[in-house]
Amino acid sequence: MPFIETGIPDLLIYEPTVHGDSRGYFFESYNASTFRQEGIDFQFVQDNQARSVYGVLRGLHFQQEPYAQTKLIRVLEGAILDVVVDLRKGAPTYGKVYTLELSAENKLQLLIPKGFAHGYSVLSPVAEVIYKCDEFYNKSSEGGIRYNDPALNIDWGIPTEAAIISEKDLLLPLLADCTHNFVYR
Repeated sequence: MPFIETGIPDLLIYEPTVHGDSRGYFFESYNASTFRQEGIDFQFVQDNQARSVYGVLRGLHFQQEPYAQTKLIRVLEGAILDVVVDLRKGAPTYGKVYTLELSAENKLQLLIPKGFAHGYSVLSPVAEVIYKCDEFYNKSSEGGIRYNDPALNIDWGIPTEAAIISEKDLLLPLLADCTHNFVYR
């Protein structure tokens, strides 16, 4: 089975089958049929790609319903620490943080369902990240949680003094003050 459970309902790691030889490697980074066979059926409508240097910390972001996004995250170059927080009211894991190192080397991908805040920090000199979304970007539905919320106590895998954070992300609220409309189903 190419999917690994994380202990948080609906949050899955996708581990593709990699075929390698002396020439290099080949793998299907996404195959709708493979996902459907496991009961995972999303129609991805947008791919986003970002290149960042060591220490860049992006997040924690989400889009409110009805524009909430399921994301499939992977790394093309370098390594990141991917971080998610379950925001689904009524979920047994509400407020729980999950982290996973994603890299070009390990080829793991994280399938993040709607209802999670998402962010990452760059662990390598440079990282190139690509992710699929099942909803289009909608600026008016943006939301987020501050990266250093003491209630979440996230270890981003980089020294605090090395973190490069956007002004927008520095102004995000704490989880306790965050407004969102996610409900666990």
